[in-house]
Amino acid sequence: MPFKKVTEESSIYRHLEKKSIGEIIADINKEDMGIASSVKKSLSEIEKLITALTKKMRKGGRLFYIGAGTSGRLGILDASECPPTYGVPEGLVVGVIAGGKRAIIHAIERAEDDEEQGWEDLCEYKINDGDFVVGIASSGTTPYVIGALKRCKEHGILTGSISCNPDSPISNVADYPVEIIVGPEFVTGSTRMKSGTAQKMVLNMISTTAMIQLGRVEDNKMVNMKLTNKKIFQRAIRMLMEKGNIGEEEATALLTKFKSVKKALDNLR
Repeated sequence: MPFKKVTEESSIYRHLEKKSIGEIIADINKEDMGIASSVKKSLSEIEKLITALTKKMRKGGRLFYIGAGTSGRLGILDASECPPTYGVPEGLVVGVIAGGKRAIIHAIERAEDDEEQGWEDLCEYKINDGDFVVGIASSGTTPYVIGALKRCKEHGILTGSISCNPDSPISNVADYPVEIIVGPEFVTGSTRMKSGTAQKMVLNMISTTAMIQLGRVEDNKMVNMKLTNKKIFQRAIRMLMEKGNIGEEEATALLTKFKSVKKALDNLR
């Protein structure tokens, strides 16, 4: 089957500038409703990716996300939330974006077109064959990401990919490709919309499942979360009261001492 860039096809909605606010948001919502169904169709591929990833991480390997533009920012977002949510060390999950840190909030012209830079950026982290790299690219054609995955393969580093076009070039170079076909965007080519939402949903699955598999969640609770603010400290108190069957005063004292729900629970046990 020839490669078809569905993400660049014309929107099925016309003359958007003539629509009312109510019509616009209703149409966007209508398009968004199908995203979860599209993700569901790829659950078996997502499972294979996560299975391979967790095997690496159990042996001390790291997870890298690499992308450009919206895709790169989503990877950085997911990576940055793992330490506070699951108490893992900084650097266990890493987001790499074309154009570097400045590209997180600014568009960097032509950064995604450099096929060699992605690998060079990964090498700054001393990446090795114990790690796992997920390339994120809505179109599935981003040279920065594809080049990085190709070089990973040359160095025996396992890779996965997340794209939104069928039979895309990135799927051909990834060991564990995932394709979420959500169709044309509401605004033609604006892949920060449905494609971006689909990618975020898959990233949620990858990091959350990996952390559960690594023992960073107990029952359904984030027992390893970092107590970084009052809201989270109060959540931790409630969690410890429930799981430890103790009162608020004792829970507060234990958390103040151990700075961790998990460590406080271990002390109680």
